[in-house]
Amino acid sequence: MTAAKITPIHGDAVTAIVDLLSAGRLMALGVNRPDGWPQVTTVGYINEGLDLYFVIARDSQKLANLQADPRVSIAIRREAGHGDAVGVSMAGHAVEVTDPATISRINTLAWARYPDFHIYGPGSDFVAVIHLTPQIMSPVSITDGRSHAETFSLGAATVDAIPPLPVTALI
Repeated sequence: MTAAKITPIHGDAVTAIVDLLSAGRLMALGVNRPDGWPQVTTVGYINEGLDLYFVIARDSQKLANLQADPRVSIAIRREAGHGDAVGVSMAGHAVEVTDPATISRINTLAWARYPDFHIYGPGSDFVAVIHLTPQIMSPVSITDGRSHAETFSLGAATVDAIPPLPVTALI
């Protein structure tokens, strides 16, 4: 089995992925358990550009797993026409956000995007706000039953250059 070709991400791909992320609310999150087995659950999220934020219970096994090993994988899928779909999978690192100003900014973003759905709640002792920084992304489109995918890498300089808000529609 050969390794997938991983290329640096480019502007069109960033725009398409950000638009996909901005249109969704749920993702499948895969973390590593202490025994080596993967643990996958569905969580709500909000994005700021390519960065993802989500909330998990402070007393959850998921938080303990992330604290032990911050490597994660996620998958997000959006329905398109009949037999078509668009999605993305990402691999990255997830860490708890402890800065009150960042949590406030993410709450403001969440409340603006979802005024009837307060998913992050202001700084509760019962939840942890998690920031996922992607490092590898694989957008996938399925058109007429055929899958089309490309894998991109994100270097530190590339991530810093990405604007925080989407600008055009998903292609």
